[in-house]
Amino acid sequence: MLHPKFAAASLALTVFAAAAAHAAEAGRIILVAGSAQVGERAATLNAPVQEGDMLVTGKDGYIYVKTIDNGLFIVRNSSRARITSYHVDQKNPANTRIKLELLSGTARSQSGEAVKLARQNFRFNTPVAAIGVRGTDFTVFTDQDTSRVTVLSGGITISGFDGGGCRPEGIGPCEGGAARELSAAQKGVLMQFRRGQSAPQLLPESGNSAPDTVAPPRPDEPGRQGGAAATAPALPAQPDLDAHKDNVLKQVVATTGKPSKETSENDNQGPIVTVPPVGPNPAEPELPVVTPPVVTPPVVPERQIVWGRWQAVLNKPIEVDFVAERNKDAELIAVNQDFALFRGAAGREYTVPERGEIGFALNKGEAYMHSDNPAIPVQAMALENGKLNFNFDQRTFATSFDLVGANERLPMQAVGQVAPDGRFVADNYRPSNMSVNGVLSGEQNGTAARYLFESRFTETRRNVYGATYWSSITGQK
Repeated sequence: MLHPKFAAASLALTVFAAAAAHAAEAGRIILVAGSAQVGERAATLNAPVQEGDMLVTGKDGYIYVKTIDNGLFIVRNSSRARITSYHVDQKNPANTRIKLELLSGTARSQSGEAVKLARQNFRFNTPVAAIGVRGTDFTVFTDQDTSRVTVLSGGITISGFDGGGCRPEGIGPCEGGAARELSAAQKGVLMQFRRGQSAPQLLPESGNSAPDTVAPPRPDEPGRQGGAAATAPALPAQPDLDAHKDNVLKQVVATTGKPSKETSENDNQGPIVTVPPVGPNPAEPELPVVTPPVVTPPVVPERQIVWGRWQAVLNKPIEVDFVAERNKDAELIAVNQDFALFRGAAGREYTVPERGEIGFALNKGEAYMHSDNPAIPVQAMALENGKLNFNFDQRTFATSFDLVGANERLPMQAVGQVAPDGRFVADNYRPSNMSVNGVLSGEQNGTAARYLFESRFTETRRNVYGATYWSSITGQK
């Protein structure tokens, strides 16, 4: 019989061996550059990456992992990531379990064959959010408080871990009212979630916030390099000046019988012939001058703005067919639990003025307060004292209004940035107390604005979701 001390040691070794045997190979390294580690060892080309291995890159480090189902997991510089699990069941995809984690920095995930067959069992975690896929290629930046996602192909769904039923230990995408979607068709935007927000929000993919700006891809990153540069069109051949002189010489010889001395320096004999300048033939009638007609290009209408309730609320019907608008490739500007805001795919682009300020009046506003307690009914809220002002010199905006319920008046405000195409966004961090996603449009030779807003009232465990429509009251100054 073993001594208890040796028996415990033997048991520990057995458990360790079982755990090591259970850690399956998730993929192999197909590129490593700069300072990079897999666990406690230096990352090397063609080395296996096991489930649970921590991938760490330095300021100049990159690791490309080809997963066992021909997917791609790229960890860019100054990042920490882990392939938590990569169990693939080819015979029964319902048993597939794939989970990736980005603890800090920037990483890109390109779905492999197993993920495409079992999207419901794929999860990409950051410290604050869960990301699911629709068969996708996406890039993520994260720190401990904020995650931002851009999509190259397909689509993702993202939900924060704050509140609700979305937990880091789960598998598959988190669904529900706090989840948001982003597709590759939504050009120039990213999805962001910050700790403390009620839901992710769309932002313009500009400035220093995008994952590709924080950690740019290497030139050899697949799908990021456009391949060989297009061959420049050949320049037109220079005219053959010798042949041109030959033609002139032949013309003179045909006219006079001998070339002129000015024309041929090799012929010192014969008279000097002066070639008269070529002019119009007086026998030919002059053609009348025809003035081409002035063609006025057709007026192209601006891209249509579609907005309103995409869910029925308090017996009020649906106003926007969300699926139909997406099928028409309309640009999704914003969506919350009750409202959606789209901009049509076809039409003239709106361009933000480079200078001046514009003030707006609130034409229409609608909002609903939702409680975490299902026993408390949804409450309709009114909007009063609305203000919206844009400063195009600084590309900023500020808005405020009173949110009025049966027994309360809540002052709401937000400030944010304006993009060149008319989109504007603000989050619910000071001095803002609500998130705003909207768009400007030039309607009826003027300017209009629409935005959706939402806010979380933590003490009372409530969320408000609303939509607004504004028209300009002061011209551009």
